[in-house]
Amino acid sequence: MKNCPLRSSVIGSYPFPGWLEFASQHLEVFGRSDVSEIQNDAVIAAVHDQVEAGLDVLTDGEQTRLDFNLSFYGYIKGIELESVSPRKFGPPAHDQRGKHAITGELVAPRGLGVVEEFKRLQRLAPSGAATLKASVPGPYTLSGRLVPNARYVDRWAVTEALLPMVRKELEDLVAAGCSEISVDEPSMSCYAYKEDPRRFVNIFNRTVESVYGRTRLCTHLCFGNFKGRAIGPRRIAPMFPAFLDFKADEMHVEMASREFAEIELIAQIAARMDVAVGIVDVKSYYVETPEDIADRVRWCLQHAPADRLVFAPDCGLSQTARWAAQPKLKHMVAGIRQVKKERGL
Repeated sequence: MKNCPLRSSVIGSYPFPGWLEFASQHLEVFGRSDVSEIQNDAVIAAVHDQVEAGLDVLTDGEQTRLDFNLSFYGYIKGIELESVSPRKFGPPAHDQRGKHAITGELVAPRGLGVVEEFKRLQRLAPSGAATLKASVPGPYTLSGRLVPNARYVDRWAVTEALLPMVRKELEDLVAAGCSEISVDEPSMSCYAYKEDPRRFVNIFNRTVESVYGRTRLCTHLCFGNFKGRAIGPRRIAPMFPAFLDFKADEMHVEMASREFAEIELIAQIAARMDVAVGIVDVKSYYVETPEDIADRVRWCLQHAPADRLVFAPDCGLSQTARWAAQPKLKHMVAGIRQVKKERGL
C-alpha cells in the first residue's frame, strides 16, 4: 500500500474469551439485552488486543460469529439448519460440522448480518486507532455446507443463488462507510487444483463488481483451518495465473505454515495488486519472535517492493488460543517495525 508500506493486518477472526465460549453454549439463560452486552464486551476485548499489538488494520474479531461462515446460514431463508453434529467423537475433521438441507428458495431478506457487525465495530473501536475492516465469505465458500437439491442441482447452482446476497451485503457495507472489505474465498484456493480456476475468477469478479473501486477490496486464500487442519493440497501455483485477474486491491496467501514454499510467486501478485503474506503460523503454538518476523519480512522484500507488501497471520486466529494469539500479533508488529526502521519507512 503506497501510503503505508509494510502494512500490518489481520484476516478477520480472533479467539473467543473463555467466558464467551461458555455464554454461547448457554444463551437460553440470557435476555436480549444480556446477549447484546456480551457481544459488545467480546468485541471490546478483541479490539483491545489488536490495538495493543499496534496493528494498522483491525477487525471485530468475528466475536459474534460461531464460525467463519456457518453463522451466516441463520440469515438465509430456505434452509433447514442441521442442529446436531453428524459425528461427535473421534479426531476433529470437517465432517463434524455437517451440512444443511435446502428446503426452498434461497433468499436473505435481512442481509447477512455483516453490516450490523461493522456498525458495532465503528461504535466500539477507538477513533482513528487503525483502519476498520469487515470480512464476508464469498458465495462459493458459503455454498460448501449446503446440500444441492432438485432446484439447486450442484454446488455451482447454489453458488449462483448466494452470489446476489453477498454482493448486496458488500454494497450495504460500502454505504455504511466501510473502507476495507475482505471477501474470503478459501474454498477456491482449496479446490483450484481440480476445478477450472477461471470459473472461480468469474464468480469472484461478478460478486464484487458493484463495489470494486469504491472500497479497498481484499481476498483471503488459504487451505482450510478447521481445528488447525487443511483440506486441500497446500500449493498456490494451481491458482495462477488465473487468480491474478481477481478484481481486488489485496490478495492474502498462506505462507508461514508452509515454510514459505513458493514465496517467489508473491512477485506475480505484487505486479498486479498488493500481496498480504501470512508470516505468522496460526496452526503452531511456537510464538514467533520479533527477530523471526523481521527475517521473514526481509525475505519477502527480496520478491516484492515495500509499498506492495502487507503482513498478517496465515489465517484467522479463531483456532488459536488467546494466550498465544496475543504475543503472536505483538511480535508480528514489532518485527515489521524493526524492518521499517532499518529502511527508513
